[in-house]
Amino acid sequence: MPSLPNAAPPASPFASIEAFDLVAAVEAQLTQAIVEGRLPPGSRIVEADIARRMHVSRAPVREAARRLERQGVLVSRPRHGFAVRTVTVREIDDLFQVRLNLELMAASLACRQASDAGLAQLLDMVDGMVRDAESLPQIERVARDLAFHTAICELSGNAYLHRVFSQMQTEIRMVVALVDRVYHDPRAVAETHRPIAAALLTRDEDAAAAALRFHIQDGWMHVRNVFMTKQGAGEAPTTEPIL
Repeated sequence: MPSLPNAAPPASPFASIEAFDLVAAVEAQLTQAIVEGRLPPGSRIVEADIARRMHVSRAPVREAARRLERQGVLVSRPRHGFAVRTVTVREIDDLFQVRLNLELMAASLACRQASDAGLAQLLDMVDGMVRDAESLPQIERVARDLAFHTAICELSGNAYLHRVFSQMQTEIRMVVALVDRVYHDPRAVAETHRPIAAALLTRDEDAAAAALRFHIQDGWMHVRNVFMTKQGAGEAPTTEPIL
């Protein structure tokens, strides 16, 4: 019997997955495992094992690893595939110095050209961070912290600056994951964002720079000191940004 011309095809129990989406999904899971410390520095990325656990082929795993290599999270070893990058004290200093310079520039630009509504949203973000600080796991607190700083970079109006900072986020999260209980008082840490947001809302460049410098350098020194305790001493950090 011929089928009716307007008959709908049978519904599929599965949604189609584009190759790009599959690679992005694998990348997200690898990133999560790294920043949570489940794949610590030096760990090999065994493509066959990861593909089996994720129920995918090796191709998207390999492409996701290449993306993370470009972000500086993984390193490629000849004939040994990829491994999670081992971070040194000097690299922590380099990362935070660049971060500090970028964010000081972003804050200055945001004071001059961000919308009032955009700057007001920063205070709303701080309120949420403080309210949920003690109930969220560390990885979620770090994610919200970085979302706040990313918002400042976006409000700068400089698309290139925003893109560069966004590319640094996985490395920043990875550094924080190297130490246990980096933030001993999560509510107090969340509150340190408030002077930054308040100064930006009043477009006070000097106050915003001072609050931002204190916040980032305090976190930098805390992460660095805990890392040194675990990994051994390193060079003294460069604390003054070069603008």
